[in-house]
Amino acid sequence: MRPAVRDELLRINRAFYQKLALSFAATRARPQPGVVRALAGIDVQASVFDAGCGHGLAARRLAEGGHRGPYLGVDASERLIDLARQRVEAPWAKFRVGDFAEPGWQRDLLGEAGHSFDWALAFAVLHHLPGEDLRSRVVDDLRSLLPSGGRAAVSVWDFAQSDRLRARVVDWASVGLQEGEVDPGDALIDWRHEGRGIRYVHLFTPEDLADLASRSGFTVLSEYRSDGQGGRMGLYQVWCV
Repeated sequence: MRPAVRDELLRINRAFYQKLALSFAATRARPQPGVVRALAGIDVQASVFDAGCGHGLAARRLAEGGHRGPYLGVDASERLIDLARQRVEAPWAKFRVGDFAEPGWQRDLLGEAGHSFDWALAFAVLHHLPGEDLRSRVVDDLRSLLPSGGRAAVSVWDFAQSDRLRARVVDWASVGLQEGEVDPGDALIDWRHEGRGIRYVHLFTPEDLADLASRSGFTVLSEYRSDGQGGRMGLYQVWCV
């Protein structure tokens, strides 16, 4: 994928999550069942890095479960981070604005010395990153935050499980691109709740997600499907260093 195409897809998603943050949050009042299942495996004392934390659903769920360990939630949308800070006022929880698509985001957020976490979360994040190179780099970055034995819980959106969402795929020409310029599995999905917008999404197979983990030195410990139509629209994996 050409850098210019990658950058345009990133711009589309950044614009969506900034402009339609309130609309997006209104449709997600509680974490998905698959997220709840993944969070249940995290010790209350564990340190957690939440990549793409949105408006704080995972942090709020952890708080409801008595979590006490350090937590850092990061998202590129300032408006979603503002909502997260309003929703979660636990003393152990911090939220920062940061963009994982930008090289050097760890230094900007964590300082030169960096930091180590017991868990990294990446729920509904990786499918918004265009291009194999960028996705691999971000997973490498998350891997660098974990010690030996550290774990990551990730999920990606399988919109192909829904007839309704497949019907809402937008033609690439609507954003000035051609199908041959993007990767197989890439799509634009329109949004129709309290405003109109589009989002870039990459469709993963379980094998694609496991291969992404393996290339960064992770071992896949478990895999399951959950959420949405038929309980199959979210593909989840738990990885271990």
